[in-house]
Amino acid sequence: MEYRLIASDLDETLLNDDHRVPDENVKWIQKARLEKNIRFVPATGRGYMSIKPELTQLGLTDAENEYVLSFNGGSLTENKNNRIMRWQGLPFEKMKEIFEFGLKQDVCMHVYTNTTLYVWHLSDSERERLIAQRLEVTYPEEDSVDFLKDEMIAKILYQNVDVPYLMTLEPQMKDITEGHCAVSYSSNRYMEFNAIGVDKGKALHELAAMLDIPIEQTIAVGDNFNDMAMLEAAGLAVAAGNAVQEVKDACDYTTKANNNEGVVAEVIRKFIFHEDI
Repeated sequence: MEYRLIASDLDETLLNDDHRVPDENVKWIQKARLEKNIRFVPATGRGYMSIKPELTQLGLTDAENEYVLSFNGGSLTENKNNRIMRWQGLPFEKMKEIFEFGLKQDVCMHVYTNTTLYVWHLSDSERERLIAQRLEVTYPEEDSVDFLKDEMIAKILYQNVDVPYLMTLEPQMKDITEGHCAVSYSSNRYMEFNAIGVDKGKALHELAAMLDIPIEQTIAVGDNFNDMAMLEAAGLAVAAGNAVQEVKDACDYTTKANNNEGVVAEVIRKFIFHEDI
């Protein structure tokens, strides 16, 4: 199979533990784009504005006909002028319900609008991560989201490094989320709430159709639960060497490399340039 598009998760997949794109990934992504006309599409839980440093590393900043699947598929953006082509956000009132439930739990909370990340109840581990990711963050002083009523809400998430604890919250929230929210887990620290029907797999299908690329000619690369729909949708599903076991079990191939060693570089070498790895 000759593949034409690679959609890759960012954190813990494309990026190393320092939250940067390893040189090997940059080298092989650029080579695949130039020599094989491969589309490379970041597919992330973050927003477009939050991954500008990574796009710069890859030479994709403000580029025409280059795209990002952000907010777990809630937004499809053309890189040129951050042009939103499709948006499926979370209703403000639903986000507020989830926020107010979270105030009573042991969680840090992120709320993403189309342009801004707001964080409440910042934990020490999350402070370190946000600094390392070089993200612009706003920290409201009051435990209220009412000032966001007229904003485009992408999603809300809970953060705690105890993922089993986060998972105990899901059944407690059925009255809030069932039929209204897509719940997913990522980065071994986040419980994410998107609008119902939002996932990276649906977004990959839509982008491939828009580009007239058969879904069979796409590769998806990921490491965690919020990547599962994208991995199931793609023609070839690849797990990072450091992926959670459930992701590895669902994929066609698991890289020998972990995220510090160039996961995407290995994928390109093996499946685009057909090297024997």
